[in-house]
Amino acid sequence: MSKNDTKFYIDGEWVAPAVPKLFDVINPATEEVAGQISLGSAADVDRAVAAARRAFPAYSQTSREERLALLEKIIKLYEARSDELARAMTAEMGSPITFSNEVQTVNALAHFKEMVSVLKSYKFENFMGGTLIRREPIGVCGLITPWNWPLNQVTSKLAPALAAGCTVVLKPSEVAPLSTILLAEILHDAGVPKGVFNLVNGDGPTVGEAISAHPGIDMVSFTGSTRAGILVAKAAAATVKRVTQELGGKSPNIILKGADLETFVPAGLLRCYTNAGQSCQAPTRMLVHSSQRDAAVALAKKTAEQVKLGDPLDPASQMGPLVSKAQFDKVQGLIEKGIKEGATLVCGGTGRPTGFNRGYFVRPTVFADVTPDMTIAKEEIFGPVLSMITYETEDEAVEIANNTSYGLAGYVQAADIDHARKVANKIRAGRIYLNGAPSISSVPFGGYKQSGNGREHGVFGFEEYLEVKAVLGYQTA
Repeated sequence: MSKNDTKFYIDGEWVAPAVPKLFDVINPATEEVAGQISLGSAADVDRAVAAARRAFPAYSQTSREERLALLEKIIKLYEARSDELARAMTAEMGSPITFSNEVQTVNALAHFKEMVSVLKSYKFENFMGGTLIRREPIGVCGLITPWNWPLNQVTSKLAPALAAGCTVVLKPSEVAPLSTILLAEILHDAGVPKGVFNLVNGDGPTVGEAISAHPGIDMVSFTGSTRAGILVAKAAAATVKRVTQELGGKSPNIILKGADLETFVPAGLLRCYTNAGQSCQAPTRMLVHSSQRDAAVALAKKTAEQVKLGDPLDPASQMGPLVSKAQFDKVQGLIEKGIKEGATLVCGGTGRPTGFNRGYFVRPTVFADVTPDMTIAKEEIFGPVLSMITYETEDEAVEIANNTSYGLAGYVQAADIDHARKVANKIRAGRIYLNGAPSISSVPFGGYKQSGNGREHGVFGFEEYLEVKAVLGYQTA
């Protein structure tokens, strides 16, 4: 993919790792090697943190106009290489090329554009009486990102960090790092000052741990599983650094009685299957009134069976493979549990789809008659698996929706928008989507409970990278 794949980007240069350790990046559609990277060590993190700390005093004092000009340059160069970025994501994590071009790359770029909008008008200083309240960049930020939205999850952290005046040490997922290496080349070409952005590839137990625990890092922003997020928080605790986390989800999709099933069931299923189901806010639990069970199940089955799986390089493919063998095996095991625990398998099931003899492709699966105590109703599956649950009363639906350790998102569909709004207020989650509302990059994204803490996107995400300083006596009468 790039001549820099086996190097790290530290202090404005592509450098060799302290200790060479090659790692194969596997194309999940072919199970063949798509590229090779190096896995880093604590020594590489030390070097990157030192560069970021040296760069922070000067970069944190750059003007709003200087940072805006830098962001605009990044946007321009990103747009020029968007096709290349899309191809890299298709190769590294199996995203169909049309989805990579039209969603993955576009969503990632939106965060840079949104930060331009935020930075243009943001007030870093205001007064409370005679006291100056000032917001300043927090310092050196460690960013640890996942494989499912490789660039989107990087830019949702990187864009606000750069806009705020912070310096960065980034560790993308070692499973899907190729697109981020290309992004690092874009940042270099855009003229990001030496040490402001640093990239160290590696795994969680080594590089992720080193970033989380490092005394030279002032903040860690992590996106990934709740299990890994707990480890990050524990590692960071000894240095009392800020930790923001966007973790797992098991989002409910309540279709209220009287809502248009013909519209909302197919839309809900396809939203669950977005990115082959590998999305933390996917509406994986569809709650329907018991009187509408049969009609809803039939619509879900019909829609699932029409999803076009195929070669991710085929523009007509709607769904590609899961990212890795480990993820494939996990999803297969959870489908087996759903069957074993007594859920009704409507379509899909275990094994590869017909006609696929290689690649980590999963059959689009729908379960009906799922009860809240079943494993597939509680655990995050991260694959194209929908669990359909029936309810008798609206209060029961809300209770089922909230009966989870997660709280990232919720979805409510209703014939009457006022009705949907009232139910939305009862759901314990960080984002609620009413009647098929699309995602927006300017509004806060983050979760309640074990879905994490802190917020990303827009001004809320921007402020995570700022500290608050009160200067008393600044104004005197």
